Formats: sequence, C-alpha cells, structure tokens
Amino acid sequence: MDGREVREQLGHPVIDSDAHYIEFVPMFRERLRKISGDRVADGFNGIEEMIERPLRMTPQQRSHNRVANMGWWQLPMEARDRATAMMPALLHERLDEMGIDFCVLYPTAGFGVLAHPDDQLRADLARGFNTVVAQLYSDFADRMTPVALVPTHTPDEAIGVLEHAVLDLGLKAVLFNGTISRSVPGASDDPAVAATGPWYDVLALDSVHDYDPLWEKCVELGVNPTFHAPARSFGFRRSPHNYVYNHVGHFASSAHAMSKAIFLGGVTRRFPELRVAFLEGGSAWACQLYADLIEHWEKRGAPHIHHLNPDRLDHEELRRYACEYGPPDMAALLKTRDDAMNVGTSAFASIDTGGAENLDDFWRCEIRSEEDFIELFAERFYFGCEADDRLAAVGFDTELHPGGARINSLYSSDLGHWDVTDMSKVVSAAYAMVEDGIMTPANFRRFTFENPARFWTAGQPDFFAGTPVETQVYDLLTTN
Repeated sequence: MDGREVREQLGHPVIDSDAHYIEFVPMFRERLRKISGDRVADGFNGIEEMIERPLRMTPQQRSHNRVANMGWWQLPMEARDRATAMMPALLHERLDEMGIDFCVLYPTAGFGVLAHPDDQLRADLARGFNTVVAQLYSDFADRMTPVALVPTHTPDEAIGVLEHAVLDLGLKAVLFNGTISRSVPGASDDPAVAATGPWYDVLALDSVHDYDPLWEKCVELGVNPTFHAPARSFGFRRSPHNYVYNHVGHFASSAHAMSKAIFLGGVTRRFPELRVAFLEGGSAWACQLYADLIEHWEKRGAPHIHHLNPDRLDHEELRRYACEYGPPDMAALLKTRDDAMNVGTSAFASIDTGGAENLDDFWRCEIRSEEDFIELFAERFYFGCEADDRLAAVGFDTELHPGGARINSLYSSDLGHWDVTDMSKVVSAAYAMVEDGIMTPANFRRFTFENPARFWTAGQPDFFAGTPVETQVYDLLTTN
C-alpha cells in the first residue's frame, strides 16, 4: 500500500513531526542578500563546508588528522522526490499521496546556522534564514509549517532570535541548538586532569550560562523547544573512513546528553508547562534512560544515598571477616592500617565526595517518589522516531516501563533525506508495525496523531488552526 491507502483506512489524521526541506542554496543565498545584506549572505557560504571539507580530503588525510567522515550521497536522487523536498508547492500537492495531513519541516543545510562559529554573525544569519523560510512557506500554512532556527550560544542570543521568529515572523515551531562546542579557557597543563579538545555545553546542567530566562521565554511565547543535534564527529564517532559507523546512533547520543541535563538540571520541575522533543534518534534509548534514572535514584537519591556513607562501615566487623576468610596479607594489613578500609581498598571506597554541593544528584528535580519520574520525564519529553524504526513500539509498552509509564514516541518521517527511499510509502513503512502485530492500532494512533497533537499544542492550543486536522485535534484535547 502507498500512504494514501493507509491513510484512508485509519480514521484519524497523520501528523509528521520531522520532515525535511532541501535548500536550493543559490536561491537561499540571494534571498538572504536581499533581506539581510552581503555580510549575512556571504556568511551562509561556510555552512556547506562543515560536510564538504572532510569530503575533499583524501582518506589518508582524514586518518592523519583524525577527521570524521561526514558522509556522502545523503539526498534523494529520484527527481520527483528531490523536487518535492525543494519545492513547497509540490510537497503540498503530494501530501495526500503520502498519507500525511500536516507536517512540521526542518532544514538540511540550515542546521549549520545553529553552529556557525562567528559570534557576530550567527544571530543575524538565523534571523535572515528564518525570514526566508517564513516567506517561502507562508502560502502553504494549511498543511505545513517550518521551524525557526534558534542558536543558543548565549541565552540573550537565543531570546533575541526567538522573539523575532515568533513575534515578528509568526513562526510557531522552533529548533534549538542543544550541544554548544566550547573551548576550555586556562585549562590545566597537567595532562592527567586537562580537558582535551572542546567540551559540549548542554544548556541545562553545568553550563557557563543560566538558561532559565530562555525556558521562561518559551513558556511566555507558548513554544516548545525541539532538538535535532548531530553528533557524528563527537567522541567515538570519528572514523575517517566509515560514515555508517559515525552515523548510527548519533542523534540518540546527543539527545541522551541533553535530556539527562534537562531532567537532572530540574528544568521540567521549574517549568511544568514546558514540553521538549528530541528528534530522529528514536525512543528506545529514552526507554532505557527512563529506567536508568529511576534505578540510580533508588540507590543514590536523597532517601538512599546515605546507605553508601563510609561512616556506616563497621571496621571491627570487617577485620573479623578478614581474619576468618581473607588471605593472610589482607588480614595483616587490615589489623595494622585503619585507612586501608577507606582509601586503601580502591578509589571506589574513597570517603571524598569531590566537594559535592549536594549529595543527592537529583536535588534539582525534587524527586520524592517514582511517580515524579512519570511527571517530569515521561509526560514532558517526546521522542521522534523515523517511519521504519520498529523500536518505536517499545515506548508504548506500559508493562515494560517502571510505574506503567508510556514513553512519548512521535512519528517523524525524515522525509527529504537519504533514509526515505520512496516518499509515497513513508507512512506505509510505519504502518507495517501494525500489520506485523508489533504495534496496536490504538498505539499507532498515538504515534501518528495523538502524541504530535499534544506536543505541538502544549502552550499553543491554536497551533493547528486553519489546517485539515483542526477539528480532530480540538476533539482530542477537549474529550480527554
């Protein structure tokens, strides 16, 4: 079946939370020039270099410099699908064929705007880019909406771009940069403790800035942050030769870091109205993270951490066990050296807390019971899953997750990129989970309609006003 046939069977809308357009760069650049001037337009030139520079290097040069292979052949080459991703009018015409009622659109080359290295240019480039996109898609707002790009190197930068996008341009979906590469000023000369290379600021925990004003502005404007941060060249994903090695799991990796920071940083506690989406990484990792956080709290949270306090260790009892069961040299040492039962056994037995400001790593979340994890994590976070991601079904398994939680998977096609080989079948690829019995029809409805509807209307009840899904979304929100 193609998407149209699937949609006709469903009885509910399909909302795509992560389709992509492909910028025709020469046109974008000239439109930027007219809107924002030569400086901004010329600044757009460097964005493609992030991928093209490594590709111009030989494999030997990449190996010598430990430069990651950023990938080649990443766009659809069937002319009609390529044109669909480039031309809003054709995408609008084909949405019924695909079985999609409404889609939220993300950029391709535009991702580089968020990480542009020029602090003096980045915000102006984002404003100009958002203006081009708002104009380009304004005639098609009944079926699609593009996200505004919001660089987040500082809270002030982000707030300024965000206000321009929402208040001046009328854009209603936003994309934040969530992993800011920063240098380490005055790092130690001691190689044992010095940081190597950049570190990544994930905004909500251990940041150099206080981002609470940005979260507060999101609530004020009624927009929810989405993150779509790549991590292809981070850490272990730096193969000079193998793009697949670098690509597999990289969106999940960056989202894992950001969601942990937002949760442990107490953002969802301090801003209960906020909803956050992490796109294109799937939801299987989020299921694991949800369980991991609870398991850590059960051992290291405020009610439990003192079970691990070294003061609880009965030294005399340990000596008795050593005399009865230990090898002679262990028993002798424990008899004569009291410190051997603390720092002497291993670093893991150290009594030092590293100067921790609070022994409860969950203190910002104010966790009191397992139910708090449902409220602050499972209900506040949403996770974009591609159409062929069969593990999207795992998020809906309430018997699997602690507390009977449901992890919010969002249908997110990745339309316009290499992993969608036939746009007309992208919805049917997802529906195969129902046909194969791994996702119920009710959960498929949650995946493709209810979860997207709830996420995008949180803070903006009229997000879908004037669209074909307006009535169904209203009925959903008013009857549940």
